[in-house]
Amino acid sequence: MSNVALLAVLAALLVGGGTGALLVWISCARRMQTQQALRDQLHGAFGDLARNSLQSNSEIFLQLAAERLARQQQSAAQALSEREVAIGTLVQPLREALSRSEAQIQQLESARVGAFATLKSEVEQLVLGQTLLSRETRNLVTALRRPDVRGQWGEITLRRVVEMSGMTEHIDFTEQHHQATATGAVRPDMIVHMPERRDIIVDVKTPLDAYLSAVEAPDDEQRAKELRRHAQIVGARIRELAGKQYWAQFEHSPDFVVLFLPGDQFLAAAVQENPALIEEALRQNVMLATPTSLSALLKVIEYGWKQSRLADNAAEVRKLGEELYKRLATFAEHLGRLGKSLGASVDAYNKSVGSLEQQVLPGARRFPELGLRSNREIDALEPVEELVRIPRAAEPPPSG
Repeated sequence: MSNVALLAVLAALLVGGGTGALLVWISCARRMQTQQALRDQLHGAFGDLARNSLQSNSEIFLQLAAERLARQQQSAAQALSEREVAIGTLVQPLREALSRSEAQIQQLESARVGAFATLKSEVEQLVLGQTLLSRETRNLVTALRRPDVRGQWGEITLRRVVEMSGMTEHIDFTEQHHQATATGAVRPDMIVHMPERRDIIVDVKTPLDAYLSAVEAPDDEQRAKELRRHAQIVGARIRELAGKQYWAQFEHSPDFVVLFLPGDQFLAAAVQENPALIEEALRQNVMLATPTSLSALLKVIEYGWKQSRLADNAAEVRKLGEELYKRLATFAEHLGRLGKSLGASVDAYNKSVGSLEQQVLPGARRFPELGLRSNREIDALEPVEELVRIPRAAEPPPSG
């Protein structure tokens, strides 16, 4: 109910009392119902009109939007297709390059796997070999601590060095030769023979006990102590060998003896601790040698043997030349005599041919003319005109 109606009702109630007010209220109520109905009709009509208009506009809008969207989709699809072709053209070289790269990567991976497997196998073999080497090294060190084994190893090393230098046993060197002396028999490890009946005495010493202890020492102090002991042992071996005086026991030996150490490192370790060790050895007529220095000495001796053999061969060649010259002179003398005999024979043959042609054959050739039948004719004989050259008498061989 509106404000006007309420005011009218109040006025009526105030002026006319309850009946008039009721009539006024009823009238107002009917008017209000009529207005409400009209309002509802208008609202419904406008609502239907709005809905119809909105529906129509929506359908038109949707149709237009669908058509525009279809055109845009078609245009976008065409543009997308064109872009796909363009992108495909641009990407194709990259795709091919990536394919080649992938193939190369697969090859590299296969090669890497194979190389890794080979490397793994080789590393395993290396570890196994290192283990075996360590074990054999420990066994060798244990064996070399025994004096008899050290001695045999030194003798074998000496023999190999001599043979590698081109020398032959029993011709260029002799091993373990017994020599009787006034104080008893001596037996050096090797005697190296030189030209002109000269001999060099070689004795092997293998002082490894202290050296091996130095190698296995846990600290530098213990190592230095063992190396000093090693140098002292080498000095003792020098004095021991000098005391034997082998040069006095063998007639053709020079005034020194060779002390052979089977490893350069053994001498180097001793000289490092005692730099005067070599001079001390030389003062005692002992020459220290290792495989390297002994090989050089033996090469010099082997060269001397070659020169000696060349000199012997030259004397033999001279002797053979003189003998051959004498035999050639004798042969030339016999050949000259044969030539003279051939000359006399040719002269007698020519005289016989002349006599036969002049006195015998002219009469014999007349027989066919007289009726003698013969299937053959007598050939003419020709004298020998070229005489054999008589060689000159051989000259006597030159003197000297």
